[in-house]
Amino acid sequence: MNKKQKFLIVALIILLLGFSSAAYLGGLVKPPELGEFRDDAHLYQGYPRNITDAAGRNVTIDKPLERIVVLNTDVAEAIRALGAEDRIVGISDTITKGTVFFPEISKKTVVGGWKEIDPESVLQLDADAVFAYGKWPGPEYIEDKLPPTITVIRLDFYKPETLRDEMLKLGYLLDEEKNASEYIKWHDKYVGEIEAKMSGLSEDEKPRVFLDKSGEESTKERKTYTTASGGISTLCELAGGKNIAAELEGTYPEAELEWILKQNPEIIVGLSNSGGYETDDESALKEEYERIIELPGFGNITAVEDEHVYLMDSSVPFAPGYPIGLAYMAKWFYPEEFADLDPQAIHQEYVAKFCGIDFDVTKRGVFVYSAMAS
Repeated sequence: MNKKQKFLIVALIILLLGFSSAAYLGGLVKPPELGEFRDDAHLYQGYPRNITDAAGRNVTIDKPLERIVVLNTDVAEAIRALGAEDRIVGISDTITKGTVFFPEISKKTVVGGWKEIDPESVLQLDADAVFAYGKWPGPEYIEDKLPPTITVIRLDFYKPETLRDEMLKLGYLLDEEKNASEYIKWHDKYVGEIEAKMSGLSEDEKPRVFLDKSGEESTKERKTYTTASGGISTLCELAGGKNIAAELEGTYPEAELEWILKQNPEIIVGLSNSGGYETDDESALKEEYERIIELPGFGNITAVEDEHVYLMDSSVPFAPGYPIGLAYMAKWFYPEEFADLDPQAIHQEYVAKFCGIDFDVTKRGVFVYSAMAS
């Protein structure tokens, strides 16, 4: 029996008591109405709960969130990591593709895409809340389509700079503070170790890194990531790298090959969507790797000459598991300083502790690719 059912039973009992008392006293006592009970009784101890979400809005919930709709894989992963997977009742169609990583969540009712939902589907699920990114989709696609009884909560879970705080906020909203604390311990152990070693570096000591959107096939320019993009750019900085495109205009600009050649990066990290938990075939990442090193003029770039070109699937540098991607980058940038760091072991620990799936990352999945793997 869930809390909503308990609420209705208690309310019914009070109504019956009210009616019986009124009858006993000859009708002199007015029985309480259900609306009055809702307003006056403090059935949910510890509520209301308030946070400031990724959109900068004050969000208040008046009762436990028992029926949740999630619109992206990052928030789905975060909710599962906090032990609240069973509260998810609706998902976006993108999550249905993760049958290996989300064996249970991927089976939930689809309410539309991550950019636009079907409000009727959300209403039919009797949802308490809908979780979305801070910016996407816009209010016209969610808030404006739903009644105020359904709380829209916007948290990103893809930005390393805010993820720790967001996990604490999520734990508070879900009444899963203990599980959130366990995650924070795991997070701080590895992120703290890397930050401690990187803290004393000067800018001149940091390797110059080009972050490539490796799925692009253009041979004239390459999409990259600036500081404004957060995510992989922030991860690069935390790992002690210097993103050569950090100050370019925009969030995901196109850098001309001639500019990249002049910058002569010492390391190239490509972010791919061709691997992950759902495949054991690394051929797609290998093809992306070869496309990068065979770009016109790239044979003369230091990163290519020294075989310091790496591909990382997007399943590891984002969401609560992002310390895995951070560990890989730190080891690529500083192999001697991080000789004892084992990103794969960190990855397996994360899967075992927070994912609830039987998955051996040493035998299954495709998460990184480099010259050593070719």
